[in-house]
Amino acid sequence: MTGLRVLAVDDEQPALEDVAYLLRADPRIGEVLTARDGAAALKLLDRAMAEGRPVDAVFLDIRMPGLDGVVLGRLLAQFTRPPKIVFVTAYEDHAVDAFELKAEDYLLKPVRPERLAEAIRRVCGSRTVPEAGPQADTIPVELGGVTRFVTSTEVRYVEARGDYARLHTATGSHLVRIPLAALEERWASAGFVRVHRSHLVALRHIDELHIDSGRCVVRIGDTEIPVSRRHTRELRDLLVRRARKAGPR
Repeated sequence: MTGLRVLAVDDEQPALEDVAYLLRADPRIGEVLTARDGAAALKLLDRAMAEGRPVDAVFLDIRMPGLDGVVLGRLLAQFTRPPKIVFVTAYEDHAVDAFELKAEDYLLKPVRPERLAEAIRRVCGSRTVPEAGPQADTIPVELGGVTRFVTSTEVRYVEARGDYARLHTATGSHLVRIPLAALEERWASAGFVRVHRSHLVALRHIDELHIDSGRCVVRIGDTEIPVSRRHTRELRDLLVRRARKAGPR
């Protein structure tokens, strides 16, 4: 089994199923366990430790009958190898508790896929478990009657085509039956960001960003891609942080 072994805990079955579904869809997750209350969660965690397959992270609701999430979090902190904690709650008034417990993240319901992806990234970054990189995700494409696999690392940008998406690589493009929104969620952890309602771009492939008279475009190779006004500031900030992290060349 590769990837993170995680436990989702929530007393509300629909919420538990939603979080578990999103977790299983992430390529960095290897196995998802579930529990409906704190007592059941403790039993699962104890059994996992006894089997020598400890849980890496717990995605934990706070307000539950019996053993609530905050109390359970304090118990988990006493483990010899405590799992990382991500709180998943409908309430904002437990942020201080999350801070004191050194939780990796604090997600508000309903959970947005991009925020869950960010929480998983934080868990991966704080553990020795290797994070699945973008090369781990491949998409089959048809080319002249032959099926080949395009990896996310090859894709420079993606263009919406209704219920389809066109993947643009350095050597050509491929039309796949996947909506742009699905790829945005699937490749968020691989450095892809939405810049326009019809475009998704790989940050690492952006050569230039131009802002002129309020109009923003990015250049990838010889192609200029429009950036909508609502995405301009976020994209600029992401590129600045990326440049600072890379340091001087």
